[in-house]
Amino acid sequence: MTKVSVILSSFNHGAYIRNSIESVLNQSFRDFELVIWDDASKDDSWDIICSYKDPRIQAFRNPETRRGIFGFNKTISEIAQGKYIAIHHSDDVWEHDKLEKQVSFLDTHEKIGAVFSNALAIDERGEPLSDGSHFYSNVFEQENRNRFEWLRAFYLTGNCLCHPSVLMRKTCYDDCGSYRYGLAQLCDFDMWVRVCLKYEIHVLPEQLVKFRVRDGLANASADREDTRIRSLFETYKILDNYRSIGDFDHFCIVFPNAAKYCTKDNFYADYALAMVCLEHDPTGTASIFALDILFDNIADPERADLLSKRFDFDYRNFVVLTGKHDVFSLEAARKRRQLGALLEERERAFGELEQTLEARDKLFVRLSRMHSEVLNSTSWRITLPLRYLASSLRSLCRRFAD
Repeated sequence: MTKVSVILSSFNHGAYIRNSIESVLNQSFRDFELVIWDDASKDDSWDIICSYKDPRIQAFRNPETRRGIFGFNKTISEIAQGKYIAIHHSDDVWEHDKLEKQVSFLDTHEKIGAVFSNALAIDERGEPLSDGSHFYSNVFEQENRNRFEWLRAFYLTGNCLCHPSVLMRKTCYDDCGSYRYGLAQLCDFDMWVRVCLKYEIHVLPEQLVKFRVRDGLANASADREDTRIRSLFETYKILDNYRSIGDFDHFCIVFPNAAKYCTKDNFYADYALAMVCLEHDPTGTASIFALDILFDNIADPERADLLSKRFDFDYRNFVVLTGKHDVFSLEAARKRRQLGALLEERERAFGELEQTLEARDKLFVRLSRMHSEVLNSTSWRITLPLRYLASSLRSLCRRFAD
């Protein structure tokens, strides 16, 4: 039996895929099969793939674009023979000892379902990313936690594990299910949440993967408008996984403030989850998720009765919550419009003030020029003694008047 099945997703990465493939073929650990799945690339990726004759390689090509998870799921369910599954991407590179270190870890830690590693962010040219403040420069530097602490970290901060660094037991995939097709940005994150609901995971501190950050936000996970919008929806869907935490003690590790809403003897995951999500919403999606849970519960007579009897919560309490939590940001949008109008009015006022000041400055310059011309004029110099005499007489008259 092959020890490791490596699944390499390929899509229009002709400039990088050779390095990606060879970083697998040159691994110090040799007992693996490499399944390459090209997603109808329009560049020379498929020609490069077909140029390899290594017997460990199986190559497949979609007739049309179906995204990477299609190849992952097909391989895991129908092709992979390995005890462990490794995921790889055609623009990333592995260090030569990645599989060796990770296989050794899983072989000696039977209770760990998946092992990850830290990753080095590189640029288009394969050089370490020079921008130390970039999101991918340090997001994969993670301390190890138990699975419930991981679930808490996922809820608070989102995905922080490098997909092409994972080595997972095939039995974990079999148990937790396939990648979900409706998720494009966070399909791997969804998988990590589902895995941690059942298995412990571990992150090796070594940077065993070179994770390429493309120029011009070309990565599938780059911070673009479409990815930001899509990620919010997918985060909302991933939250549903947390409803399966059925043990009170485990739930309180993930959500320490849950003890405010229930006890060990009176624990109902749906109610507890909804209340903690309403209390703290790190992404802006947890509140509407919480209200959806509660709505479904009060719409069901049996569960509505449970909420009423055990938590003194019914549709009247729910209606109060729906008026309190602005899940569609309507009030925030209204305030932004008001603020925008106020700023626009202030900008208009500042514009008028600038015009007034500009006119004043021009008048000052003109008066200064006129004053200078008068002081330098012949008539001013001739009449100077007369002005002096007049001033003296006025002073003398005021003195006698006093």
